Amino acid sequence: MSPVVGWRILHTVCMLSLAGGCVLPALAQERMPATAWATTASVERGRVLLANRQDSGCILCHTVPGMAAGGDIGPPLAGLAARADAAQIRQRIADARSLNPETIMPAYYSMQGLQRVAGAYAGQTVLSGQGLEDIVAYLLANTRSAPALPQRP
Repeated sequence: MSPVVGWRILHTVCMLSLAGGCVLPALAQERMPATAWATTASVERGRVLLANRQDSGCILCHTVPGMAAGGDIGPPLAGLAARADAAQIRQRIADARSLNPETIMPAYYSMQGLQRVAGAYAGQTVLSGQGLEDIVAYLLANTRSAPALPQRP
């Protein structure tokens, strides 16, 4: 089995996990150290960024604890902080392509390998370093436990 097919199967299994409890093996291997803004990270600013569809778009694809709405393209983020530390979460947000080159998740804090970037956005990342750390702070504070599995009637 090719690595790409293996990742697709693993991704599919994770997407089907009702509790979002899948642990991707690469999370333990890929880690981004804290940026200079980690010491000033704000859970509240992270909440605002996560909820803002224009600035981050996170809730377009993910359900996020504490958010009223969320998409189902990406895995639910409930329980994330129980299975990944700040460096692993930061890496996933900064550039998920380092974990899965075929991901559809945008690189929020990387400019490497991007193509056809609009002129107004060339040379800049989607999130600032502060924004990245604020989102990591929110996710660490609010995704500690996974939701209970739905009860059958």
